[in-house]
Amino acid sequence: MKIKWYGHSSFLITSKDGTKIIIDPYEPKGYDGAIGYAPINDIADIALASHDHADHGYVQGLKGTPQVINKDGETKAKNITFKGVQAFHDTEKGTQRGAILIFRFEVDGISVCHLGDLGEPLSDKQVGELKPVDILLIPVGGFFTIDSEVVTQTIEKLKPAITIPMHYKTSKCGFPLAYVDEFLKDKKKVRKAGTSEIELSKASLPSSPEIVILEHAL
Repeated sequence: MKIKWYGHSSFLITSKDGTKIIIDPYEPKGYDGAIGYAPINDIADIALASHDHADHGYVQGLKGTPQVINKDGETKAKNITFKGVQAFHDTEKGTQRGAILIFRFEVDGISVCHLGDLGEPLSDKQVGELKPVDILLIPVGGFFTIDSEVVTQTIEKLKPAITIPMHYKTSKCGFPLAYVDEFLKDKKKVRKAGTSEIELSKASLPSSPEIVILEHAL
């Protein structure tokens, strides 16, 4: 399996058999230019959208005709079962920024969990629905999402082999988010990949948890 980070909360997952899954595509130049990442040109089989905000659910801008999954419960596509778990974008039961979906699925025997714009601590019920998790894609920039303390608690609850931070401040993001270094300052076993894409197998997962920092591709 390959994982490529486009930028913001958007990823491309490619399976060994070539199935392509795009998660949370953004609108380039959206929010008056705050989304400075370039257009996504890959053609996917499946597109996941955690919610309909322009920086997460811009599926209409994707090339080709991917099957769009944007609902809770289980949806099967390309022999992969995608589980959507409801959560909120804020700590006020969605009254501030609405509801989101957390997605969990398995590719090549590796379980992936994308937390979208999670704005609240996970409940024990949600944790039970999501585990086990091998790869965790988690927002770490705060402000619109969980803060660093809750991020750390969430990682401890889900116990992934690899955590990949997303949704943080970069030169291409104009939102008032924190840089990833703020999250990393008290963390151990951090690996900077130096690239936007990594390839993984179940056998290659680390024996002790690590955080992997990807470079944005776009």
